[in-house]
Amino acid sequence: MANYLQLASTLHASQNKTSFHVFTSSSSTSQISPTYPHIHMTMSAGSSSLNLSSFGTQKRDMNLKVAHVAARLMPPTHRVTDDVTNAIAPPLPPLPRTQKEETKSNGGRLAAWTSIKQERWEGELQVEGDIPLWLRGTYLRNGPGLWHMGDYHFRHLFDGYATLVKLHFEDGRLVAGHRQLESDAYRAAKKNRKICYREFSETPKANNFLAYIGDIASLFSGASLTDNANTGVVKLGDGRVVCLTETQKGSIIINPNTLETLGKFEFEDPFGGLLLHSAHPIVTENEFLTLIPDLVHPGYLAVRMEPGSNGRRVIGRVNCRGGPTPGWVHSFPVTENYIIVPEMPLRYCVRNLLRAEPTPLYKFEWHPQSRAFLHVMCRASGRLVATVDVPLFVTFHFINAYEETDGDGNVTAIIADCCEHNADTSILDKLRLNNLRSSIGQDVLPNARVGRFIIPMDGTTYGRLEAALDPEEHGRGMDMCSINPSYLGKPYRYAYACGARRPCNFPNTLTKIDLEEKTAKNWYEEAAIPSEPFFVARPGATEEDDGVVISIVSGKHGEGYAVVLDGSTFEEIARAKFPYGLPYGLHGCWIPMD
Repeated sequence: MANYLQLASTLHASQNKTSFHVFTSSSSTSQISPTYPHIHMTMSAGSSSLNLSSFGTQKRDMNLKVAHVAARLMPPTHRVTDDVTNAIAPPLPPLPRTQKEETKSNGGRLAAWTSIKQERWEGELQVEGDIPLWLRGTYLRNGPGLWHMGDYHFRHLFDGYATLVKLHFEDGRLVAGHRQLESDAYRAAKKNRKICYREFSETPKANNFLAYIGDIASLFSGASLTDNANTGVVKLGDGRVVCLTETQKGSIIINPNTLETLGKFEFEDPFGGLLLHSAHPIVTENEFLTLIPDLVHPGYLAVRMEPGSNGRRVIGRVNCRGGPTPGWVHSFPVTENYIIVPEMPLRYCVRNLLRAEPTPLYKFEWHPQSRAFLHVMCRASGRLVATVDVPLFVTFHFINAYEETDGDGNVTAIIADCCEHNADTSILDKLRLNNLRSSIGQDVLPNARVGRFIIPMDGTTYGRLEAALDPEEHGRGMDMCSINPSYLGKPYRYAYACGARRPCNFPNTLTKIDLEEKTAKNWYEEAAIPSEPFFVARPGATEEDDGVVISIVSGKHGEGYAVVLDGSTFEEIARAKFPYGLPYGLHGCWIPMD
């Protein structure tokens, strides 16, 4: 559909109306008959019909402003890299007075939701405690770190332009830094002083009707979709380091030492026209696995890419069992022999993609009547070996999965664990920045649990979903998970995530989950917001939790700092403070030293 879109427009002078048609190669037609500036659209693709609601194209003067800057914040005793020194420019414009006053009145607790103040910086941090000498390498964290351009402030946590943070550990010392990712979306916003691409909830505002029509065409071709790769970062088996988001064009290669943007990761295969992919591929030394949702012929492609290649090849395809479009597939789990394809009733919605203003579910729509399914695909052959109907669920992140076998080695069931939000979609709207900034201290975080799916492999058509442990163990908050990567797809005992100590409006603890004892240990600091806990195993370790857990924290008074916890005891063993506040970040990866 994206590759064959054609537009034909007819302007009717009488009554000042405009209509146009959208044609696809499958002879599907879509008619849009608006009375400008409000548009009502009906689209049909194949046998599916989507009624698109009214849009407004009222012009909004956003008066966007941005400065390309890098500022030295460390005292003179700390070093700054040459490229940063040579790039110093005037500081960003100050935040609007209302937000500055709000930050001050909350004792700095809005730092997690406040834009980073400079474009890049690097320096050595003073360490309190002891970093293990065996910890040698770089932790990279990606996430949205710039939520305002001049006087314009973005709506949603997921809208912000990507900010990379690095923590380089060597000989008990810690060198840290951050840098803005130079995506096309970010560069265009700086150059044009306005949003130029569609972000998670933000849409460029067309100045007139014809510009709006062009924007619709650009959406279906993918041209207007963002490449703001602000979600994750992975190290491929060939050593390349790639930042990712849910748009395929948002795959960007970086230098892990300098955090410099090197260029787009260009996929050399025919699947780019499908536009989207999972933000959380399965990446090992041997392969890159991901799921690609197909919005035209509802289903999912499972694809594999080998190290050194930019070409993905199809392992297999799963057709959707319910609903008009695929369910959101932000992440997915694998076992040693199977790929589990989740079909969640929170489904992509073309109507919401086209809206000028977001709905509470943004680009998705909740379809409980379509039910929820888990599909099991053989990793070797691509054959679909099982599909089970499961209770309704909402998850961003799967934790892990593994196979259960009988005495003869036959697989009898698959266990798949996730951070499950009790089938409550309100978590998406709770992540609006206004909500995060205004509800500090209120007990408004939706409940979540470690959801455990049990998928029978005996032909039974129904699976189970239950809590893997009492949610009160982790404060009924659960997200941003990691495991010891050596246990990927295998039976495991421990997971690390962000839990809750209530009252809170966002996960505020680092939590170690013991799935055998069904208990949790929690690290907590008053009014602090920790990001994803990342486990790094000690070289030569034989115990699953023998290692450290790294997290970057936004503190109570606006300070940013890194913490290192002992993986076994879950006690803090070291911390290092940044000379400035750090916004909340999402996902990271570990790059060991050679």
